[in-house]
Amino acid sequence: MYDGVNHSDFGKIFKVGALNACYFAKRGFDVQVFETREDIRKAKIVKGRSINLALSHRGRSALKHVGMEDKIVSKGIPMHARMIHSLSGKQSPIPYGKKGQVRCLLLQRLNPTEAETYPNTTLNFGRKLQDWNAETGLMTFIRSDGSEEEIQADLIVGCDGAFSAIRKQFLRRSRFNFSQTYIPHGYMELTMPPINGEFAMKPNYLHIWPRNTFMMIALPNLDKTFTCTLFMPFEEFEKITTGDEVIEFFQKYFPDTIPLIGVDALKRDYFRLPGQAMVSVKCTPYHIGDKCVLMGDAAHAVVPFYGQGMNAGFEDCIVFEEIMEQFNEDFSAVLPEYTRVRVPDDHAIADLAMYNYIEMRAHVNSRWFLFRKHVDNFLHAIMPKTIIPLYTMVTFSRIRYHEAVKRWHWQDKVRCFKKISLPSTAFTLQHSCRSNHLRGCQFAALAYVANTSLHSHFLCFPKTSVADETQIPCDPNSVKLLADKPWQFLHRDKKKNHFWTWINSQPLKGF
Repeated sequence: MYDGVNHSDFGKIFKVGALNACYFAKRGFDVQVFETREDIRKAKIVKGRSINLALSHRGRSALKHVGMEDKIVSKGIPMHARMIHSLSGKQSPIPYGKKGQVRCLLLQRLNPTEAETYPNTTLNFGRKLQDWNAETGLMTFIRSDGSEEEIQADLIVGCDGAFSAIRKQFLRRSRFNFSQTYIPHGYMELTMPPINGEFAMKPNYLHIWPRNTFMMIALPNLDKTFTCTLFMPFEEFEKITTGDEVIEFFQKYFPDTIPLIGVDALKRDYFRLPGQAMVSVKCTPYHIGDKCVLMGDAAHAVVPFYGQGMNAGFEDCIVFEEIMEQFNEDFSAVLPEYTRVRVPDDHAIADLAMYNYIEMRAHVNSRWFLFRKHVDNFLHAIMPKTIIPLYTMVTFSRIRYHEAVKRWHWQDKVRCFKKISLPSTAFTLQHSCRSNHLRGCQFAALAYVANTSLHSHFLCFPKTSVADETQIPCDPNSVKLLADKPWQFLHRDKKKNHFWTWINSQPLKGF
C-alpha cells in the first residue's frame, strides 16, 4: 500500500492509508505501508499545513468497523451548527440537522500507531515511489539515503493524494478518464488567539462570515486558538498589497474579527503566504486489472466545502471491505465492482462540494434559503422516510452520494408543487405569517396528495401580511390566504384542476 503524499494532503491522506491498513490487516493480509515523509511521531518539526477535519456518519461508520470510533471521536470537538456572522456582528446559528445530530471536528491526525497494533502490518517511512509495474506488482522506492528498494506486491492500494504518484501509471493507459479542476478561489489561513486562556468564540460551531462572492470560516484548535480561513477569488487577494489595505478590507467585511485576531497579526499574517489553490479531481476507472486500486484523494480529491473529503476516503475503505466480503476476496471481481459502485458516488460528492461553497458564502444570507431549511426540517420531522434534507442525507447517513443527489432533485420537484403520494394526514404548522423570511416572494405553497383521499392539502403564504385574496390569481374557494394566523394545510376537491394549472404555469421566485 503506497501512502506517499504531496504538500498539504499529508493530514488527510495518511488517515485514509492508515485506516486502509487496519482493514486489510484485520482480514489477515500482510500489509506494508510506504510513506514518503519521515515518521511524524519522531520528527521535531513537522512541515506542511495541518488542517482540522470534520468527521461525520460515514467516517465514523468506517472507524467503528475496526473498533476505532470511540478513541478517535474522544479527541475531537462536537460541532452542533453553523454560526453565521453578519456584517453588523449579529450571530445566528443554523443547526446541521435535527436535535442530537452533530459533526465531530478532529483536531489530530489518525496516528499511524493504530495500524501498527496489527502484527501483520509494517510501516515504512522515508520511501519515495520511483516506479511500479501494473502487471507484476513490482514497486521501486528511493530511501531517504538515496538507495533503492524493490517490493513485490499482490495488490497495490494508492492512497497518495490529489497529486498521486500511483495514478501517473494509470494516465499512461488507454480508456482512463481523468480531469482536474482548479477553482478560481484560493484560501488563506489566519490565527485567532485565545482570550484569557479560553476560546475567543464559542468552540462548538463552524463559524462562517458569508459575503456572497467570498467568505471566511473559523474552526477551533486544541490550544484554544481558532484557525480562520479566508476563501476568496485570487484577484481579490492580489488587490490587497499593504497592511493598511488589509485592515481596511477587514473593517469593511469582517469588522468583528479585527479585535479578536489583532491588527498587527492581520497585517503580518496576511502576507506570510499567498492565497493557496484548491483542486477537484475526477477519474475512472479506479483499478488496473487485479493488481492496483486508487482510494481517497488519489481517486477523488474534492474541495473542502462539504466537509466530506476525509469521510468519503474513509467510506472507500468500508465499501471496499463490503465488496471483498461479497466476492470472497477475489480481486479480479472485487476491483471492477469497486469501480462500478464507487465512481458515481465520488463524482457526485465532488459536484456537491462545489455547490456547497455557493451555499456557504451566499445562500445562508438569504431569508428564503433559511425558510426552506425550516420547511425541509419540518417535513422531515413528520415524514422522515419520504422527505430528507440533502445535508442530512450526505452528513448523517450512508445513503449513496449519487442517490442523495437524485433524491434531492426529486424533493425539489415536490417543493415546486409536483404531486406526491403520502399518507392521508393533515398537519398544522404554527408560525406567524408576519415572518420576513418571505419578503420578495409572491407566495409559496407546499402540496401533497393523499393515497386514498380525494383531497389535496396546500400550505400557502401571501406576499404581505394583509389577507387579500386578490393578490393571487387562484380560486378563493380552493385556497384561503392566512395573515397573522398559524399556517395550516387546507383541503379542496382534487377533481378541480384549475389551481394545479395555475401553479404549474407560474414559476416562483426563490426556487
